[in-house]
Parts: sequence; C-alpha cells; structure tokens
Amino acid sequence: MRESKCKICRRLGVKLFLKGERCFSPKCALVKKPYPPGKVRKRRKRVSDFGRELRDKQKLKKWYNLKESQFKSYVKKVLAKRGRVPDTSEFLIEILERRLDNAVFRLGFAVSRPQAKQFVSHGHFLINGKKVNIPSYQLKKGDKISLIPGLEKKGVFRNLESQLKKEKLPSWLSLDIKKLTGEVVGKPSLQEAAPPVEIPAIFEFYSK
Repeated sequence: MRESKCKICRRLGVKLFLKGERCFSPKCALVKKPYPPGKVRKRRKRVSDFGRELRDKQKLKKWYNLKESQFKSYVKKVLAKRGRVPDTSEFLIEILERRLDNAVFRLGFAVSRPQAKQFVSHGHFLINGKKVNIPSYQLKKGDKISLIPGLEKKGVFRNLESQLKKEKLPSWLSLDIKKLTGEVVGKPSLQEAAPPVEIPAIFEFYSK
C-alpha cells in the first residue's frame, strides 16, 4: 500500500512540498501533527549515524520525487567522479536540479514535483521547440522550456499566467510570462537549492 504524501513528510520530520499549495497553508499535516504518523502520538527517537544517513537519503529522494533505483543511479554516478569534480555535493544537486520535471516545478508551471513529472510525462512541454516527455531529461544552458501552444486555455493551465507572477525563480532560470517560456541561463547551486539534508551523509550511506 502506497504511503500518503503527508505521512511521508511527517515520518521524515520535514516539509518536502509534495502537495503544492497545501504545504504552505495551515492545513499542512506537518503543521497540524508535527510528529510521526500512528494512532498514538510519538516522540521522535534518537537515531544512530546509519539512521541519520538513511533518513537524509529518504528525504532527498522524496524531495526530488525519485524512485530508489533512479536516486541510487545518480549518487553512484557522482561517487564515480570523486576527485574529478570540485565538489561532489554540488555536482549531485546540479544534476538533480537540471532534470526537466524539476525545472518545470521551479519555473512555476506545476505546484509540486509530482505534478511536474506528470505534466512532462503527458507531453505538455517543448524543449527548444521539440516535444520532450522524459522527466529525467537533463537540461543545459540555453535550453528553452515552453508549454505546448493552446494548453494555456485548458484545465489546470487556465490561470497559469497569474500563477507565474507569484513565483520566485532560482537564478539559473529565467521566465517570459507572456510567452510562457523559461530558459536555462546559468548553473544550479547547492546553496540556492537548499535541500533539507546533509549530502555527505547520503554518500556515506551508499558507500557502505
């Protein structure tokens, strides 16, 4: 049985913003019940080093809405480049941020990463004028991301322009609200992405 998105945040003790606007409201489950799920209210137990590493791994995996096999593949790829990249933590976050589904979320075209992944999988976006339906597609500087023409008049995209005006973009992305087009103008950074984890702990987990 699949665990609900709200229970994932409560179990891990951190907001992972899996349910869009609800996560920013008083209705957020972690605000109402800031303790692990269960019938009896529980205190959070002290955890071992391994437990912390496991928890950080779970947090970052859920943060980017990835399956275990996908996430492990990214981490192993980064670990293989130890000594050949200036900062492995920075490199991992750069790869994860450059995913198309993450960029769609960061631009404000979707209210959560799960929704962004769904939109991309359904073929709602163009990269440099060509349809791409692969959420893991790695963007590069200069790539332009745009909504399929005509979709702005349909369903969840009807109020997209007003929604985009509220968004605070990361510095590596730019957005033309009128044209509903985003562009990769720089390089994602660990500091700006600000994931709720200690990245080295994740490398330790997968190095064992």
